[in-house]
Amino acid sequence: MSKQRSPLREAPEPLEANDVATVTVGTIVWFALFVVQLPFYGWYSDHGHTWFIWTCAAGGVLGLVGLKYVRARRDAIARSRAAHEGQAPQGT
Repeated sequence: MSKQRSPLREAPEPLEANDVATVTVGTIVWFALFVVQLPFYGWYSDHGHTWFIWTCAAGGVLGLVGLKYVRARRDAIARSRAAHEGQAPQGT
């Protein structure tokens, strides 16, 4: 192996993703897991695993918080781009 270091490269631009869709799907999955496990609450309780159910509920609630965050972020980015381009932002 060569002991010479290669020159540092410039960091690539961040990838754009549909964060709102990603968080929405994740939130739906958490709530779906919560609802699917509810009929088995007795079994979970007997075996000391009710935290499984409440973890799914917490994941769904935190997903709603995250959804509010990513929507606000998306809108702020759109406003910033529109201001930078000298255009009025479009309503969402």
